Amino acid sequence: MKIHEADARVIFAKYGLPVPPSRLVTKAAEAKGAAEELGCPVVVKAQVLVGGRGKAGGVKLAKDPAEAAEKAKAILGMDIKGLTVEKVLVAKAVDISSEFYVGMLFDRVSRKPLMMISPAGGIDIEEVARSTPEKIMKVVIDPSAGLLPFQVRKMAAFLTGEKEVAKQLGPVFRSLYRAFMEVDASLAEINPLVVSPDGKVWAIDAKINIDDNGLYRHVDMEGLRDDSEEDPGEVEAREADLSFVKLDGNIGCIVNGAGLAMATMDMIKHYGARPANFLDIGGSSNPGKVLSAMKIIVRDKNVKAILINIFGGITRCDDVANGLLQAKKDLDLDIPLVVRLIGTNEEEARKLLEGTELVPAATMDEGVKKAIAIANG
Repeated sequence: MKIHEADARVIFAKYGLPVPPSRLVTKAAEAKGAAEELGCPVVVKAQVLVGGRGKAGGVKLAKDPAEAAEKAKAILGMDIKGLTVEKVLVAKAVDISSEFYVGMLFDRVSRKPLMMISPAGGIDIEEVARSTPEKIMKVVIDPSAGLLPFQVRKMAAFLTGEKEVAKQLGPVFRSLYRAFMEVDASLAEINPLVVSPDGKVWAIDAKINIDDNGLYRHVDMEGLRDDSEEDPGEVEAREADLSFVKLDGNIGCIVNGAGLAMATMDMIKHYGARPANFLDIGGSSNPGKVLSAMKIIVRDKNVKAILINIFGGITRCDDVANGLLQAKKDLDLDIPLVVRLIGTNEEEARKLLEGTELVPAATMDEGVKKAIAIANG
């Protein structure tokens, strides 16, 4: 779950990170009042769940309250990567003498939390990794021991040679690690973490992604989700208990099991095509889930063929077949369906689908090839 910067700042402040004061507003007049309350200069920042806000003109400096209202008026209603700006953050501006990047994520190799830092803050960390990888330090943290003092000293020395600044970095590292772990985040980053001319450290940006699997422990945070800025298909999939990620290809995929879903997408890529989505219906045999999955996929106008790849263990192939027949009837589908059903009750499933327009496939390889051929058709 992605949350807005304004909400991430509240979490950061709760854990003691040095976040400048700010106010969230939805009208230009409110921005003026916020600037008067905070004291100028202020930064007016678009609140949308995408990166590149600054490059799109969604982050502006205002020297007085009147200018804050003017900047807010210009940003509100702006389209940034397909999202309309409906609220802006007015934050106390900080003079900058140097910028760092500090982020937390999980390292898939060690299967442990990892802190990544760089003295090249203020720009995309992906660009830093690509062009100047020597400017990035990665520190794996053992959760049983936590962030250790020698790791803190090592990272502080990597970022700065100024003793007073280094002293402030230690608490920042520890607080970010604690916030990351305690809110069940999948990502937490400050970009940039800045040093002002008077030598003080400030977190002037905040980003947190919460792991959906940990939300049951944070019922209060569920309200931070902004469905209006998520893909409608992903919202619908979550409500139907489906795992769905929209991609940019033209082969729709309905699969049971994340591993099989990934293998299916890999095979589509292997044969030179591109999947339109990741969609895992899980182990349930409920025909209604198949119908929900089909509704989500057919909404994508790029989809030219749909591959249903089911390996029935807990999932019953005949239930999936019934779901497909119901979807064919209810949705008046005109997109070709390639179906590979194997496992529990596969014979019953084949009988149900006999005489229909659905294209059968005996193996995953055959199913992928048929779907691609139809899509290219």
